[in-house]
Amino acid sequence: MNRLLTLLFALGLLAGPTFGQTADNPSDPAPAEYTFRFVAGDDMFYVPWSGNGEELNRLLSCVEQHKAAILDGGIPVEVDGYCTSQATEGENLVMAKTRSNRVKTEMILRGGLTEACFRTYNHAAEGNYVTVRIVIPSTPSEAELEAQRKAEAERLEAEKRAEAERLAAERAAEERRKAEAERLAANETETVPPVLEEARDEAPEGCAMGLALRANLLRWATLSPDLGLEWRIGSRWSVGVNGTWTSWTWSGVDRRYALWEVAPEVRYYMGKERRGYLGVLFKAGQFDYKLSDTGKQGDLMGGGITGGYQLRLNKALALDFSLGLGYLHADCAKYRAIDGVRVRCGNETKNWWGPVHAGVTLVWKLF
Repeated sequence: MNRLLTLLFALGLLAGPTFGQTADNPSDPAPAEYTFRFVAGDDMFYVPWSGNGEELNRLLSCVEQHKAAILDGGIPVEVDGYCTSQATEGENLVMAKTRSNRVKTEMILRGGLTEACFRTYNHAAEGNYVTVRIVIPSTPSEAELEAQRKAEAERLEAEKRAEAERLAAERAAEERRKAEAERLAANETETVPPVLEEARDEAPEGCAMGLALRANLLRWATLSPDLGLEWRIGSRWSVGVNGTWTSWTWSGVDRRYALWEVAPEVRYYMGKERRGYLGVLFKAGQFDYKLSDTGKQGDLMGGGITGGYQLRLNKALALDFSLGLGYLHADCAKYRAIDGVRVRCGNETKNWWGPVHAGVTLVWKLF
């Protein structure tokens, strides 16, 4: 052990004249550089050896002074690792990287930095050491600061002038529009008849009288084709009807899903754009469901209040979102299928209060 310490001490004396240290006054605007020496062929960072401890204290003192700017990314910390004691260039680069990481670990654990603060470069040349370079930006002089303040004040003043000119131009344009409107009103000699005026007010674009084809996409999603028509008899009122029909049989005759339904509706459209509406719905139909051992076949009838909103896609297409609440009455016969023959096994009557309609309907305006 004594021989090893003696050898390390001798190597330190030999390396001392070779590697100089750069002065690092923390307030100096020039970059601060620090050098840490490593034993040839060894990647361990011996802090007490060859002045590394004093150099590390100087580095940590500089880091502490500029820590906030370093963590924010304003001051980069450049770490360069060097190694030439290995047999190949690849081995030298690997050891240089390990040495750089040893030094960075000290700055992370003792200086509070993170890996994101560093720019690391490794070299297979020039010796066995690691340098740390902290690029501290220069402090602007009072004259430079005054020039910057003056430029900023001029920029703000120019922005204020531009904003004032913009507001003045907008006021002038508004006054011209008002003057033109007053001139047209004064020169108008013919008045629009009240009935036509009311009709024009109540017929925004896309809401005038016309015929539209409808398809409830929720019905189609349950394999129940659904089509309907809606006739706008005014800008606010419409009448329509939707019809649904489906018939599915599988597993022989053991499973059945069949339905037909007719649902007329009257709607009143509200608001300036006539998109939202309230309506009255009536529906009647027949069903035949056998999704388990017992099937149900019968009639249904009911109705309720509907409400919804139409989302316009373009001049011809729109999506109609609707929901109806009300009452449904159903009378049905229960049956079982025995050797392909339906055998009646009872009757059932149901009365339902609640949701009676839901729709996401594609509307295509024909004319």
